[in-house]
Amino acid sequence: MPLASTVIPPRSGRSSRTVRSRRALGAALAAVLAIGLSACAPDPVSESFLSGENTGYVAADGAIVEIPVADRGETVAFGGVTEDGETFDSADLAGQVTVVNFWYAGCAPCRVEAEDLESVWQQYEDQGVSFVGINTRDQADTAKAFSEEFGVTYPSLIDVDTAEAKLAFAEAVPIAATPTTLVLDKQGRVAARIIGPIDGTSILSTLVKDALAEKS
Repeated sequence: MPLASTVIPPRSGRSSRTVRSRRALGAALAAVLAIGLSACAPDPVSESFLSGENTGYVAADGAIVEIPVADRGETVAFGGVTEDGETFDSADLAGQVTVVNFWYAGCAPCRVEAEDLESVWQQYEDQGVSFVGINTRDQADTAKAFSEEFGVTYPSLIDVDTAEAKLAFAEAVPIAATPTTLVLDKQGRVAARIIGPIDGTSILSTLVKDALAEKS
């Protein structure tokens, strides 16, 4: 004989089916997020971003730094191979303002800022400005899939095997967080640095405009 059961109505007045459905949805979303991040090693910026903190940065000296002309170091010469297998040399960008973004596909803030980076690139691409990504963890196929998903049209160097590009910047500005975005002046010197996601287009756009306005 089946055992009798007692159903206690939820105190909130919602049906038990609704409660179960919302719990199931929450679990599903958590699982999707976990899968998306499981491919990469723990990253302090990603962890901070996902924990709900406002900054998402790991630097104590501020997220945005503009470097006065007199305080800038030497020209940073860097190069490598793009996700399309093309050879890149920063010498080809001489006389241009260059935005360099360090990223990788499993980095949560990198995914959030991708559209804004592309928007600034579209705004300035015909004004003597170049954008170059430096992917620090992925192979070419993963980087290309990311670019296709988020509509990124500027090239990225695949730096995971050699760290050639990252090392080139080590003396001028060590890259301790991902993402980090640098603005290089027309001489190829680091003029500004943003640690963490760029948080919209206005700040990066202003930094690029300032660099363009400087005399060569």
